Amino acid sequence: MFDLLILLALSLQGAILGLLVVAVRRRNVPAAVNASGAFVLAVLPTVLEIGLRTGLGEQLALNPLLAIWLGVAGFLHSLGMLGLYDTTWWWDHLTHTVSAALAAALLYAAFLVAFPSLSGNIPWPDSVGSMTVAFTLVIGIFWELLELLARDVADRLDVEPVLVHYGWRDTAADLVFDILGAIVVVALDVRIFVSIVERFPALTEGLLVASGWIVVFGSIAIPLFVGVDGSIRF
Repeated sequence: MFDLLILLALSLQGAILGLLVVAVRRRNVPAAVNASGAFVLAVLPTVLEIGLRTGLGEQLALNPLLAIWLGVAGFLHSLGMLGLYDTTWWWDHLTHTVSAALAAALLYAAFLVAFPSLSGNIPWPDSVGSMTVAFTLVIGIFWELLELLARDVADRLDVEPVLVHYGWRDTAADLVFDILGAIVVVALDVRIFVSIVERFPALTEGLLVASGWIVVFGSIAIPLFVGVDGSIRF
């Protein structure tokens, strides 16, 4: 079973690489950039395993489901950039749900390790589940702001944006599906990544704090940057 999961992860990585080739052949720069990023993220777990094993002598066997989930999310997004985002109305909703669920699963595991005393707390406002949903939403807002920034920078440079902002109605729908993905993870109590993050509790807490500051400051700075010349468009 383990070998089958690894084979599936490798197949998804190969599929993303194939989409990258298609994007390059079509001279579609945004699709190529997004496929490149998706491929890097998809192979990151494997690279980390090899790096820790060879560089530090640390034996780290990451759950292959992480590579598979990254591969699925990256493949769906890369395929969408080749045209499905424009031709299939529900494709963006699908990719947001899958990607948000992945982010939520990682956050859920990190919060369970960093705040074990809150893992069984009821009601929701004081629970790891509510923290997961809230942080996933904040990350979703940050991503939407990055799309806005990409559009603004592309307009100024007169090039095609690498991320596409479709308007505020689409943004609202994206955030709804981000929340949906997070709620599914929490409702199903998805703990498949706990075994990974619990090996590095200090690093986990540090990454949570750092990512929180990045998202907060980024969410403040991007609107200021985009709105300097009054270029925010609804």
